[in-house]
Amino acid sequence: KFAHRVAVSFPETLSYFPKEITAYTGNPVRSRILGGNAEEALALFSLEPHVPVILIVGGSQGAKPINDIVVQIAGKLTEEFQVIHQTGRDHYHYIVKEASVMLERSPHRGRYRIFPFLNEDQLRNAARISRLVISRAGANAIFEIAAWGIPSILIPLPHAADDHQRHNAYIYARAGGCEVIEEQNMTPSVLLYQAQKLLTDQEKSKQMAAAAQRFSRIDAAEKIAREIIQVGLHK
Repeated sequence: KFAHRVAVSFPETLSYFPKEITAYTGNPVRSRILGGNAEEALALFSLEPHVPVILIVGGSQGAKPINDIVVQIAGKLTEEFQVIHQTGRDHYHYIVKEASVMLERSPHRGRYRIFPFLNEDQLRNAARISRLVISRAGANAIFEIAAWGIPSILIPLPHAADDHQRHNAYIYARAGGCEVIEEQNMTPSVLLYQAQKLLTDQEKSKQMAAAAQRFSRIDAAEKIAREIIQVGLHK
């Protein structure tokens, strides 16, 4: 109630604040994760040029339920696709061991690229080469994925404060940018089916990519910064 101006990340949030001081700006996005180079990405991740890529991220800490399901379907995924999987540092060694067992006899085990963490340069290039992102549904993650203009499957963290990840995910899904799988409904077969569906339906992928771009607000940080300056000057 003391604010001169209010900036909100999602349009649905506008109704909670006084209309005359509130603006829908979106969430600020790190500029260093935008751009990327396809040739650089192919070399950086040792990828095959004509095999579609899936980027899997669970936040910097990783997401064990997502990691566990992904490693179970790694053999099936790598028959058709390549995977760049950020596991989180705490889960990395466990997933490497599991993957070595799951993919022991697979002729495509080199298509499953596992990393504990992707820095901004790696993330930018991974996004540039990917056709699908599988992720949690934090606000930062959603706006970064939208800025990349890539279709996504979002798996909300079930115990997030006020269930905000679930709300975020469905707002983005209604805008057309993603499919949502609730964690309690996520099985290996469900995740595999959704990934295959999105990567083989080119028309659907184009629609979702366009929806992601419409949803993105890559100028959010600049808008907020300019408004802070204006408030400061006229205080």
